[in-house]
Amino acid sequence: MSSVFSFLSIESDETLRYVPFRPQPSFELAELGEPDLWKAISARDIMVHHPYEKFETIEDFIHLAAMDPDVLAIKQTLYRVSSKSPIIAALATAAENGKQVTVLMEVKARFDEENNINMARKLEEAGCHVIYGIVGLKTHSKITLIVRREEDGIKRYVHLATGNYNGKTARIYTDIGILTANPLIGADASAFFNFLSGYSDPPEWNKLAVAPLNLRERIYEEIDQEIAWAKAGKKAVIQAKMNSLLDKSVIAKLYEASVAGVTIQLIIRGICVLRPGVKGISENIEVRSIVGRFLEHSRLFYFYNNGKEDVFISSADWMPRNLNERVELMVPIEYAPHKKRIKDILSLYLRDNTKAYHMEADGSYQYVSGKPADETVQAQEYLQHEAEQRRRRFHQEKEGPLYR
Repeated sequence: MSSVFSFLSIESDETLRYVPFRPQPSFELAELGEPDLWKAISARDIMVHHPYEKFETIEDFIHLAAMDPDVLAIKQTLYRVSSKSPIIAALATAAENGKQVTVLMEVKARFDEENNINMARKLEEAGCHVIYGIVGLKTHSKITLIVRREEDGIKRYVHLATGNYNGKTARIYTDIGILTANPLIGADASAFFNFLSGYSDPPEWNKLAVAPLNLRERIYEEIDQEIAWAKAGKKAVIQAKMNSLLDKSVIAKLYEASVAGVTIQLIIRGICVLRPGVKGISENIEVRSIVGRFLEHSRLFYFYNNGKEDVFISSADWMPRNLNERVELMVPIEYAPHKKRIKDILSLYLRDNTKAYHMEADGSYQYVSGKPADETVQAQEYLQHEAEQRRRRFHQEKEGPLYR
């Protein structure tokens, strides 16, 4: 089916094509106005939403680390890599510059096996330490750790994301990433790479939930928490966005939550074997799918928790293979503006009446269309427009590679 992409080069009526859209620079970096990326991330976490914001922000992060004489080490997981990836070039440069570079390359990434093997060889030739993960488990997590020497000691900078380090797919997949200097997440990141490379047993995690170690249990804890609030007569809400929902045990837990009175709103782009709206089982569960210009790929999770609001991003869908057979990460979002951004994104998808399909109790899908008097809501188009508006707001106010 890859040959279908060649249709794009055929000259045709422009009305058959989407209006051209270019990803915009990170508006959060522009707001900070700090040209030094290390200082910007130290000031507060940075959230980047692809494809609405440029993936070059992440490529710049790794390139800067490769060139910075104060950076001592770079560690990264790679699952699906572009054949001409600037990230591969940056990692090779970093090793040539004398930095300790450790890359976990997942050679069993479906459709990308040959390419990943070739990329691994290039990295090894440049002096990178390439590892291939834990026997029997695919490494599907998306994480980069930068270790840097600073005036007050060694500091860790971490990127965590829902999507792959692939600039090509980052233009057509929706994903969210976080850049942080949080010391607890930094400690977890170091422990995570030690675990992957076999240097240590699994630690007690500060912030991260890791499959197949404790991610499933953390999901259960969050659902059980909502069940307890509902039984206590309190407001209880779960909102979850993912690619597919297949895990029977998680689904049974969601049914239990529905029976207890928890309001559950699921945005599942692909396969979903849960059945919503079944009397006595799932009457409080809604399932919808968004299929639009961009492939919905981000995994976002929200639990009301009596107003404390637990918000997470993750590399994992709620599927047996993700929770049992892959190394995955779920990351808590604790910076209030980022919690709000993700809540607003979920709310927007739940209001979409242009590209949404609603699942019925029998498993069939019905197209969601608003009433004639309703405002037309198309989530992806709204997010495009919002990114362009932000770009205009900061246009010509900032300069440098971070705002390109």
